[in-house]
Amino acid sequence: MAVETQACRWITLHEALAVFALNPSGHQGQGHIRPLHHYVASRLVVEGGFEPDEITPRPPFRVVTQGGKRLLNYDPATGGTGERTVLGGLRTKAIDVVVTKEGVRPVLAVSMKGSLSAFRNLTNRMEEAIGDCTNVHIAYPALVYGFFHVLRASKVGAGVRASDACVLADGAIAEPITRYHDVLTRLEDRIDLRNEVTKYEAVSLILVNPEPPAPGSLHPGFPPAESALALSRFFPSMYRAYDLRFVYPAPSIASLTRRQVWDEASPAFVDAPVLDYAPRVGPT
Repeated sequence: MAVETQACRWITLHEALAVFALNPSGHQGQGHIRPLHHYVASRLVVEGGFEPDEITPRPPFRVVTQGGKRLLNYDPATGGTGERTVLGGLRTKAIDVVVTKEGVRPVLAVSMKGSLSAFRNLTNRMEEAIGDCTNVHIAYPALVYGFFHVLRASKVGAGVRASDACVLADGAIAEPITRYHDVLTRLEDRIDLRNEVTKYEAVSLILVNPEPPAPGSLHPGFPPAESALALSRFFPSMYRAYDLRFVYPAPSIASLTRRQVWDEASPAFVDAPVLDYAPRVGPT
């Protein structure tokens, strides 16, 4: 299992989810969710093609240009910490992972939530998600904003009350979870900046197994593969919205906003961890 540290690290999704599911920090502060911040920030570099210096928390990579090639290097010493506070229409908002283009604005952000129990309180999460999205989009209508919520898939049984369970004794998903899923599907897929400010560009909901032999594994079957909230849709939706918003309509600044393509010979990929996504590589 991954060991919790505060500086951003390049870790796998399974490592991040294992820390969340097992909660070695005792649910104090953000120790159980911070590794997911690291996972998302690093993925935005490796797969998304964003520069490490543009991202908060700063991912542990250096970019070197040699002979016109963009080489990505893994450098743990460069990993940063913290969140970025952005201006909202009603109040400032500290967001977990933010991409900021100098001379443009915050262009992409991901807010992450983790729930270990007390799923009866998901109604409050719905209200918070809508309010946060509206507040940020009022100030930055072009911002590509994603919402990523992780639930521990506790099963009714010894020591787990029905109100604290995601999964019932017969294996079915508890009704508060399915209802929450249905509400979140109405908050995703904001394509154009003129669309509703109450919607996110992408939303993902995942359930994480806390039990041996595979704590940190995704709970199978929910959300279903065809769900708008499936993790497989989240990052592609964010990248598509970003390109449609900041790259294709503005060719005069494309050199600033275009996402990078890393050279396939980049040192970072020589001893890379086993990833659940493909690096953005090709001719540079």
